[in-house]
Amino acid sequence: MTGFVSFVGSGPGDPELLTLKAVDRLKRADAVLFDDLSSGPILSHARSGADLVGVGKRAGRPSPKQHHVSRLLVEYAQMDQRVVRLKSGDSGLFGRLEEELVALREANIPYEIIPGIPSACAAAAAAGIPLTRRLTARRVQFVTGHDVSGQLPEDLDLEALADPSASTVVFMGKRTFPRLLEALTRKGLPKDTPAILAESVSGPDQQITRSTVSELAEQLAQDVGEKPALILYGPFAES
Repeated sequence: MTGFVSFVGSGPGDPELLTLKAVDRLKRADAVLFDDLSSGPILSHARSGADLVGVGKRAGRPSPKQHHVSRLLVEYAQMDQRVVRLKSGDSGLFGRLEEELVALREANIPYEIIPGIPSACAAAAAAGIPLTRRLTARRVQFVTGHDVSGQLPEDLDLEALADPSASTVVFMGKRTFPRLLEALTRKGLPKDTPAILAESVSGPDQQITRSTVSELAEQLAQDVGEKPALILYGPFAES
């Protein structure tokens, strides 16, 4: 069997932020299984004739089950195909990479992981700020805002997330942020902590909104909108 899978991090969405290695794998792939946020212009790098299969998951929308995606990867590779599994941002950050790696290992299918620009880094760049600031933001932490059921995870380290000296980025957290903030303020996070809502990062409809955590929670309690987004808060989020 000569099938091979390349897990490719496509970055936040701007095709100019793809790595050279990512573009090379797309050009040589027989099949590309892509997430919603990795579609559009990025797929123009795929070679003519390649199978393009959308397998993205979006909150509140019908989405392929994870076991189905993993099975597709295995089946394509078992047909001696060169497969690209295209994931947004970096595939190792909240991208369900582990489940797909397990399926390939069990089927004895070789693979590689090609990193991409994390959407958190792209969001900070779009906002014109660093993720760390000397003397005020010495630590960076990434956390997911929902579990497999779409609810706020029950096992979050709230003490760490309420640390006023940390730079915190919440992935997939628009729907649960009001509840998260209630828990964080009980742990001492000031309600006037600077916050940023970074929507459709690096896309043509990108929007960066600066506020405080309490103002942002109030906004999201009224309307979460449809755009994919990250929430950044902490001393680094001050403009």
